[in-house]
Amino acid sequence: MFNFIKNKLQKIFSHVTSKLGTFFSRSVIDESALNELEIVLISSDVGVTTSRSIIAQLKQKIGNHITQGEQLKKEMHTILCNILNNNNTPNITNNQIFLFVGINGSGKTTSIGKLAHFYTQQGKKVLLAAADTFRAAAPEQLTEWATKTNCDIIRGKEGQDPTSVVFQACEKFKNEHYDILIIDTAGRLQTKINLMNELAKIKRAVTKQLPTMPLATLLTIDGMLGQNSFEQAKLFKESTDVNGIVLTKMDGTGKGGIVFAIAQELSIPIALITYGEQYDQLKPFNAQEYVTELLG
Repeated sequence: MFNFIKNKLQKIFSHVTSKLGTFFSRSVIDESALNELEIVLISSDVGVTTSRSIIAQLKQKIGNHITQGEQLKKEMHTILCNILNNNNTPNITNNQIFLFVGINGSGKTTSIGKLAHFYTQQGKKVLLAAADTFRAAAPEQLTEWATKTNCDIIRGKEGQDPTSVVFQACEKFKNEHYDILIIDTAGRLQTKINLMNELAKIKRAVTKQLPTMPLATLLTIDGMLGQNSFEQAKLFKESTDVNGIVLTKMDGTGKGGIVFAIAQELSIPIALITYGEQYDQLKPFNAQEYVTELLG
């Protein structure tokens, strides 16, 4: 599933994997080597706290389970998988309603289009709700994706109350028996408080209209932004109930290690990865396969 990492993501992890390779090929691994490894992890945006946690676990096994590079690789694989699996990666097939949140430019609209395609290819009846009425081009962009992916859309006028758009979408979802509802929301209002209050209103409207339907709130994070992505995730976690991360733009340049910091320090699981511009360039996240490809 994650073979694209070898092809599309080489730029993201090239400087990390090449340095990791030097550790994995060593005949002797000692505490000094792990101190060097800590610097590599921090430089790849794994984060200071998470990097130190990884190294502390590895140091406990020095001289017993870890003496050589291959043993180090095996132990790292286990630790990294545990970090990503600790929060129970959400199974998106269990959800019918998706509320997408994230700052402007994080790849939110494109991710919605790809997820819509994911479901229409399964024969699902999909409805999109263009509730980002504050950014002039947002409804038009989502309408293009609705056309491309052969699904329906409810869109509001510029400046319209986003909650009213969501209300209309929920009514249509119920009355016309849709399988999937995907809601786009604003990425920026005048203040953080305004934005988060608006998201809370939208969520209340959904749960009131569709109280028995499983709802997932997905936060889109630009995989290229490193530590800035961590700060974004932290802000949204403080203000709304985020069920999972959609890691976007994973075909560009960047360091990418922030995925581990988000998973461990914020306890938000990774749900999806997107890359490229094609409809089908979206994958449900699998920690085991991801780490295996990352370590090589």
